[in-house]
Amino acid sequence: MEDHSLGVREASGSNPDRSIMAWAERGPHPSLRITRTKRQALQGKKIVLGVTGSIAAIKAVELARELIRHGAEVYGVMSDAATEIIHPYTVHYATGHDVITKLMGNIEHVEFLGMEGSADLFIIAPCTANTLNKIATGVSDTSVTAFATTAFGSGIPILIVPAMHESIYKSPVLIENLEKLKRLGVTVIGPRIEERLAKIVAIGDILLAVERVLSPKRLAGKRILVTSGPTIEPIDPIRILTNRSSGRTGKELAKEAYKQGAEVTIIHNNELKLLGIKELKVETAREMIDACMNELRSGYDVLISAAAIGDFTVDPSEVKLSSGGDLHLHLLPIRKLIEEARNEFPELVIVGFKAETNVSEAELIEKSRKKMADYKLEMVVANDVGRGGIGTEENEVYIMREDVKDIKRVKGAKRRIAEEILSELSLLKNGK
Repeated sequence: MEDHSLGVREASGSNPDRSIMAWAERGPHPSLRITRTKRQALQGKKIVLGVTGSIAAIKAVELARELIRHGAEVYGVMSDAATEIIHPYTVHYATGHDVITKLMGNIEHVEFLGMEGSADLFIIAPCTANTLNKIATGVSDTSVTAFATTAFGSGIPILIVPAMHESIYKSPVLIENLEKLKRLGVTVIGPRIEERLAKIVAIGDILLAVERVLSPKRLAGKRILVTSGPTIEPIDPIRILTNRSSGRTGKELAKEAYKQGAEVTIIHNNELKLLGIKELKVETAREMIDACMNELRSGYDVLISAAAIGDFTVDPSEVKLSSGGDLHLHLLPIRKLIEEARNEFPELVIVGFKAETNVSEAELIEKSRKKMADYKLEMVVANDVGRGGIGTEENEVYIMREDVKDIKRVKGAKRRIAEEILSELSLLKNGK
């Protein structure tokens, strides 16, 4: 039986629980109390989440909740096969809105995804092979495929997250249709191959892709290389010289650049593991500089030199040094990355970082301006690590651009600082 006022399939054949309807009439659904509890990156965005008949449909609840936590308003649409995996009430709870399981008099597909539709994005997660093949060939015989066809006709972005058996994913028919959808502008995320399955990707990967699709794409077409975190210099097979950098700022810079449409590579000794961002792992300063210079030779627009590259190294011992007694280390100076990058790539936009300890604001700015002039940097991000910031989740920085006199002071989470740095980067007057 169908409740034609809700568009939700009844599993038991009885009338819907009127207490749930009563809650809906009283105001916002209680599950929406999580709105914007993490970020406001998707504030004001309306997202339609299509769910199809994969066992990965259980992940749709988690995805919907994360989108809401980042500010989005989410509406669910389910194929008949999906309702055999999870009940529409589950998606209703996750989104706080009635679930569409069939198209009725309200022409929901047009209302959301038509030429004057109210939605900003259509996500199908998970997307089965059956649904993917149908969308690619224009078949619209389920609520989800009808929504997709409508979105194509109106130009509303579509994001597909495949999930199926590996053998199905390797079907030449599916591969051909997948490539066809990509050519038509569909964003495809994943899958990840594991245990002979083409599994749905992590929620963080989907969220990053959503933010990229819906961002202003201020850095679209740019190739950006980010260095991040500390370097490690071995003293012997056990002991090392390093610093307190956590790499958080570099990671946030890489993510924000990707969200803004750039092609991004990060070089560090940590792990980011996000689809779409290329990672190169290094340890020593020499490895960091060599990897960066080699990568730059493939053609980049911007280098963001956020890594805390060590200033000194040692000749490491091949065996563990004995403990006890005095140990004298001969420290050797390390090459300067930004100096080498500027000399070899005079047209490259370089964003440098300047860290000092326990200096006045005027002295910090003076030293940063000098570094900008010495290496012909387009931007410098400065902070006094004597007052905090290194290895912490928050920081206070001064952002200086070569083309403007004003200095931007930003205090807060490193994610927010990364957003401000990339915003300033996109405003450079030299048009690089």
